[in-house]
Amino acid sequence: MEVTLRVFRYSERIEPHYDVYPLSFSGGKTVLEGLFDVLEKQDGSLAFRYSCRSAVCGSCAMFINGSFRLACQTQIKDLKSSVISINPLPHMKIVKDLVVDMKPFFKKLDMILPYLIPKENPPEKERLQLPRNRKRVDNYIDCILCGACYSSCTVAATDEYYLGPAALTKAWRFMADSRDGGTAQRLAIVADEHGALRCHTLFNCVEACPKQINCTQAIQNMKKKSVARILGFI
Repeated sequence: MEVTLRVFRYSERIEPHYDVYPLSFSGGKTVLEGLFDVLEKQDGSLAFRYSCRSAVCGSCAMFINGSFRLACQTQIKDLKSSVISINPLPHMKIVKDLVVDMKPFFKKLDMILPYLIPKENPPEKERLQLPRNRKRVDNYIDCILCGACYSSCTVAATDEYYLGPAALTKAWRFMADSRDGGTAQRLAIVADEHGALRCHTLFNCVEACPKQINCTQAIQNMKKKSVARILGFI
């Protein structure tokens, strides 16, 4: 199989542009493996992120042929195109080539207290949870913090203070957890104009998520809680 990788390039020393690299292979090959072929055989200056190569770490999230994808999970043959266009995540500051600055993303994640805040003192062995209670958070636990939902969000792109779908979904993941007692603390953070109430319900985040997490549903749940807090019911 022969394809052409059209890769976005940028650094402090060069203007934004695309470089084109021919790629020949047989059998299966992921976009990430294709980028490694370019790095090792054609252009050693190419910069991109990766880690686990198993769709677990989220490091290789990119904008590939017009869609948000994990490069390690995307088979080139499945794209059904002779030209594979590879871009960094949109709406985020570019550090170099396909590498974007994730600091704002993780800063907002930290703001919502992304950890269990126990309701009570630690038990002797473990905190038990019924299967029906665990089911409430099953979907949200799968988040790998790739940043695709944050990058796809038009509100996050235009409001630097907006927490974004990943942080809000993570907040709901803990608020919906039967073992967590930090609902009031998190609502104090998210129940304002830059939190859940700022979401425009466009579903971009749902479409972008490589783990099929329903971020919009989580944010709608947060909106209900936020309104209840504002009206004094919580």
